[in-house]
Amino acid sequence: MLYNHPVTQPPVLRIGELSRRSGVSPELLRAWERRYGLLKPDRSEGGLRLYTEDDLARVRAMQHHLTTGLAAAEAARLAASAPGEADGPAAAPSGARAELAASFAAMDEPAAHAVLDGLFAVTTLDTALSAVVVPYLHELGERWERGQASVAEEHFASGVLRGRLFGLARDWGRGLGEPCLLACAPGEQHDLGLIVFGLALRSRGWRIGYLGADTPIESVAAAADAFNPAFVVISAVKAQRFEASAEGLRKLAATRSLCLGGKGALEASLDFEVIRLSGDPVEEAERLTQLAKERR
Repeated sequence: MLYNHPVTQPPVLRIGELSRRSGVSPELLRAWERRYGLLKPDRSEGGLRLYTEDDLARVRAMQHHLTTGLAAAEAARLAASAPGEADGPAAAPSGARAELAASFAAMDEPAAHAVLDGLFAVTTLDTALSAVVVPYLHELGERWERGQASVAEEHFASGVLRGRLFGLARDWGRGLGEPCLLACAPGEQHDLGLIVFGLALRSRGWRIGYLGADTPIESVAAAADAFNPAFVVISAVKAQRFEASAEGLRKLAATRSLCLGGKGALEASLDFEVIRLSGDPVEEAERLTQLAKERR
């Protein structure tokens, strides 16, 4: 049974504040709310979600249970039934995220690697990615758009993280699991979210074929013929990347199970059927895994 807000505790936190205090991105908070019923916000007169301190406690409890290796659904069930149990290592991902941001802002590569080494030593890969790496990238992107992060900082952080993530991705094309082919849409250079998604898939037994940034749709189709994936996933930050390649995507979708990922997937206007994976990469990897099981 889900925990309900006591009437004596007014909802006072907007989702941005809940995200800041918990270290969990707004996108992941919404996914936990939508898929697991972890949060039950009230609405302001203007329609804004409003949360309580108990919501924050449940989020921290969810983080704690994830660090122990529990699946997201089980972690949410335990967190929802006992929101006060958020002591212990629950703050570790949030602290690691702040330390990682500070090291990148200072252009301190050894410090960044030390933070990542410690994080990967004490948490599951899913938790490291969803509670630290993805929220940091989201925050960096927002600061860059507001002019608060320099091009140098964005490039430096992306380079360090790409190297570490590719180190984790070594041999992700081996194994007996179902294959999934990943690529960025033509013109798309942002590939870190796609790499995170691939790692989350690999941890769920998938075999990954990775084509990288700025891949022509014709090349994706040719690789799909050779790799024969269960799904093809093409990622872009902006919807225009997909819309500009609509005809090629349409042809690909006619012969393959096509997924569009990234922020642009939600807004792309297309008149043919695709699977849209626009949420947190780790959550979407779990969703695609469940979809594959249902198809089998």
